[in-house]
Amino acid sequence: MEEKNRVIFVLLDGLNYKNSEYMGYMIALEREGKAKFLKVLSEMPSLSKPLYETLLTGKKPIEHGVLNNGTPIMSKEKNIFSLCREAGLVTGVSGYYWLSELYNSIPFNKIKDTTTNDENKNIQHGRFYTLDHYPDEVVFIDGEYIREKYNPDFLMIHSMNIDDAGHKFGSDSKEYRYSVRVADNLLSTFIPKWIEEGYIIIVTSDHGMSVDGMHSGKDKLEAEVPLWVINDKKDLQLGEEIEQIYVTSIITSILGIGTDEMKKRAETFYRGY
Repeated sequence: MEEKNRVIFVLLDGLNYKNSEYMGYMIALEREGKAKFLKVLSEMPSLSKPLYETLLTGKKPIEHGVLNNGTPIMSKEKNIFSLCREAGLVTGVSGYYWLSELYNSIPFNKIKDTTTNDENKNIQHGRFYTLDHYPDEVVFIDGEYIREKYNPDFLMIHSMNIDDAGHKFGSDSKEYRYSVRVADNLLSTFIPKWIEEGYIIIVTSDHGMSVDGMHSGKDKLEAEVPLWVINDKKDLQLGEEIEQIYVTSIITSILGIGTDEMKKRAETFYRGY
């Protein structure tokens, strides 16, 4: 039986590919051969909630039906959290409350749902926030608490400060670049320990950010995002650029789960899967 690996999935909301050049620690991992780095093409529309669903289901927004950020809606698709539950794996999230609404319950109740510990839910252990300026440092600390306390097989850490700075000041601003550098510093704090603990780490973004502080279309600044795969134990065969729907299959293949469609996609980049 194939060994089940553990994955930490870090989603840096609003980070475009261009500004990943300011992430010195992540660049160092790539240069030393400790991370695979490539470009991801976001699906359309390049909006947050539709692309959370895309990253976690492998479906395009036009297929899964989550088409904007406005209406509270639960996922109708097989997703990484539900597949983990079916396989008896433990899930955890430190992230924005839209993830709770997509995969646990709607509407989000700030009192009851901010902290979640329920083995019957798709996201079994969660710490959710509702403010876009909620500090990234706290998001990572909350995620690390979940990791140490509950030992999840799949942990998602989703931070919003890059996106928040982008909307306020645009992507060609010192505030946006500062938020990118802060995220890189946080990754340099936690990733070495995660590697030591044997986790495979995936770091990416949902969408980018334009100079005018918006995103939704296909402009490169809005639709091109970075992806790093760290401490991978398989023979990952990827080019320099992939569609966003393939990110799901990278994660599910590492975990040893997935729908037939996810597994078929994984065959294109993992030898012997």
